[in-house]
Amino acid sequence: MLIFSQTITDYWREQFLNGDVLYSDEVLTVAINPDLDEDSRVMVLETTDGRIMAVLTPAMADKVGLYPRQDLSEEIFRRKIKEAGVMLHGADYLFYFSEADKNVLLQENLEGDLHQLTEQDDAVFSEFESSASEQDLDDASVELDHWAVFGSFEKNRLVCAASMYPWEDDTQIADLGVLTLAPFRGKGHARKVVRSICKFAYEQGYEPQYRCQLDNHASTLLAKTAGFTLFGKWDVISPDSID
Repeated sequence: MLIFSQTITDYWREQFLNGDVLYSDEVLTVAINPDLDEDSRVMVLETTDGRIMAVLTPAMADKVGLYPRQDLSEEIFRRKIKEAGVMLHGADYLFYFSEADKNVLLQENLEGDLHQLTEQDDAVFSEFESSASEQDLDDASVELDHWAVFGSFEKNRLVCAASMYPWEDDTQIADLGVLTLAPFRGKGHARKVVRSICKFAYEQGYEPQYRCQLDNHASTLLAKTAGFTLFGKWDVISPDSID
């Protein structure tokens, strides 16, 4: 995974290896960490190089029936969590800029009617929100009060917006969402807005992170069009999972 920055690789290694390793081979690593948050007491990461990392709290490991020196594989691990009634939420794709594509972005002069938005753009942003469906708003999670917000305009109308917030308080990763109003899709607005806000994030010392569900093909295409590279698939325990 050396094509990505050390910030990204170190962050995910810490999430999955900051505990006692229960099992490890050339493909699968399973660790136990008592410090996991309640909503992440089971996590699984599958990176594009074919490696799979899983981490659980000790209580969840006991529930699933995991113990040291156990012979495991991905198939066995997933079967065990299923048999224990542990449901995963459903994986997200994780996209980041490679170091090479980051350097291209930082040298780029983005054109078009693009602006960074502030609280003074409340009326413009409210009109934008009122023109979007509830489903699109929920999926995109674009908010004017986020850490950074950028928008693309057409004839003085906000037609596409992206916002970012720090992924966690102690990390230099910024998670982004983007939404283009339906009548204005396919015109390149989202790509320009995403690249603009990502360039801004880099200038503030943050690594941009783009997430989307595996079945969101339009969002996956946008990530690639905007210059991101797939890092892997990340899944966490479902809120509906049985304790």
